[in-house]
Amino acid sequence: MPDFPKAGILFYDITTLLRDPTGFKTTVDLLAMPYADQGIDAVVGIESRGFILGAAVAERLGTGFIPIRKPGKLPAKSIKETYDLEYGQDALEIHEDAIGKGQRILIVDDVLATGGTAAAAVQLVRKLGGELQGLTFLIELLFLNGREKVAREKVHSVLQY
Repeated sequence: MPDFPKAGILFYDITTLLRDPTGFKTTVDLLAMPYADQGIDAVVGIESRGFILGAAVAERLGTGFIPIRKPGKLPAKSIKETYDLEYGQDALEIHEDAIGKGQRILIVDDVLATGGTAAAAVQLVRKLGGELQGLTFLIELLFLNGREKVAREKVHSVLQY
């Protein structure tokens, strides 16, 4: 989808993939497979498409799901991390009691673009004492070099453009 949500942005729409039962199942399998035997305690999904994929990956791995949301959307006391993205600046929040010290965490989102969102999620997990086991994405936009912002982490992407 060219010029969405702003001019100059090429948006990758995954809704047609999600509505197809075989495509959705395969997507979840491919996101979860590298972490199937890694002892993941919880999956963190980043608002909003990361909720869809992350919850499904958590179910597949037999773990709980933890949302990371835009500011002001969580009901309990939260911590915040600000980040830059390809078309501005934003922030993410997580409940301050969402992750226990030493919990093995997997972060799930739909797209790794510039890496700002992913890096902010990593910081939130670490601030709460989580042991990050990796990040898994449906799509990685290689030309935006987002992997550089999470270079120390284990990153898996199903599709790369």
